[in-house]
Amino acid sequence: MTTTSSRPVWTAVLCWLTVLLEGYDLVALGATIPTLLKSGYLGFTAAGATAVATVSLVGVAVGAACLGPLTDRFGRRVMLIGSVLLFSLFTLLTPLAPNVATFGVFRFVAGLGLGACMPVALTVMSENLSARRRASASTFTMTGYHVGAVLTSILALSAKEDWHVLFYGGGIVGLLAVPLMWWKLPESAAYLAAREQPETERVGLRDLLGTRFRRISIAVWTGSFMGLLLVYGLNTWLPQLMRTAGYPISTSITLLLVLNIGAVLGLVLAGTIADRFGIRPIARIWFGAGAVLLAALSLKIGNAFVLNAVVLLTGVFVFSAQVLIYGYVAHAFPAQARGTALGLTSAVGRLGSILGPFVTGALVTAGVAYPWGFWFFAVVAAFGLVAVLMLRGEARTSSRLTTASAG
Repeated sequence: MTTTSSRPVWTAVLCWLTVLLEGYDLVALGATIPTLLKSGYLGFTAAGATAVATVSLVGVAVGAACLGPLTDRFGRRVMLIGSVLLFSLFTLLTPLAPNVATFGVFRFVAGLGLGACMPVALTVMSENLSARRRASASTFTMTGYHVGAVLTSILALSAKEDWHVLFYGGGIVGLLAVPLMWWKLPESAAYLAAREQPETERVGLRDLLGTRFRRISIAVWTGSFMGLLLVYGLNTWLPQLMRTAGYPISTSITLLLVLNIGAVLGLVLAGTIADRFGIRPIARIWFGAGAVLLAALSLKIGNAFVLNAVVLLTGVFVFSAQVLIYGYVAHAFPAQARGTALGLTSAVGRLGSILGPFVTGALVTAGVAYPWGFWFFAVVAAFGLVAVLMLRGEARTSSRLTTASAG
């Protein structure tokens, strides 16, 4: 365990590293699939690769939904360490799979661990800081996701045909992190305080859809679903959408990089502003601005500077809008149900991450991706705005809970 003075620093570093592993894993699988198909490794076909990618995301969703409640029961520390251990072991085993089916099973089990990592890490971070910094706790932690994606992209370019290196690298880093987390990661003080509360004051899974929290739960689940649909849909299909719109392929790929640079800037900006003015009003602005910018991309923009500026701003608003939802959940729910609430919010969002690329891919196949793809995304962002409009102010929602949940 750590001393009081070093506790916030180590908690922030280890939670950030945990989320980095998820960003790493997303790109690792995506960068591997072309090589698997080209080489015919284990008899991989396009259908088999699609199935593996889908089952991996399903595993992440199941892990987020099922392991979240266990976090509130057994503690943040042990569940976060256990999740990293599970993910790392099965990531290491993935290149050793004897057939496509086993490859998919390994990816599913790794996804279970990975699915729990992000919501638990966000829970720990939110409880490690004061309630006034819950937004930046979430957005700062999520920058690790994009850093992990960038690192994997660089490693994938270096590894080329040696795709095994990507999985071995992720697994080894995760396993090395486990003993460090055991040594330096403390249990959440908010969780320990919640355990001391009388049984009658505790909040469980069924209470999330009870009278007290039903409105909030439905709103944040909807917002998370729409937000991750946008994130995964854009990251998967933006280059092809821009190609369909008539932009050169080099420009289309560059715009994906610009989009993710905007994402990192947006995460830092959104958290800082939301801590000052409140998560709910800033989330409204972010979803609303995202809808307008996505609709604007349905127009052909001839000026390169303007095009890059619009895509950069789209990344700023769209990618961090969904993360503000996590910050709101961490603020609105009491400590004894925070892990469950974040886990379920993440799990519902994962359904959007599966649907987004599927619907956009269907539009591409039908030959109507431009401009309908951007209109579709704009409508999704508008639904996210509607969900945020359903939320109450954070102060009213959690005023009597702040003392128990401040870590």
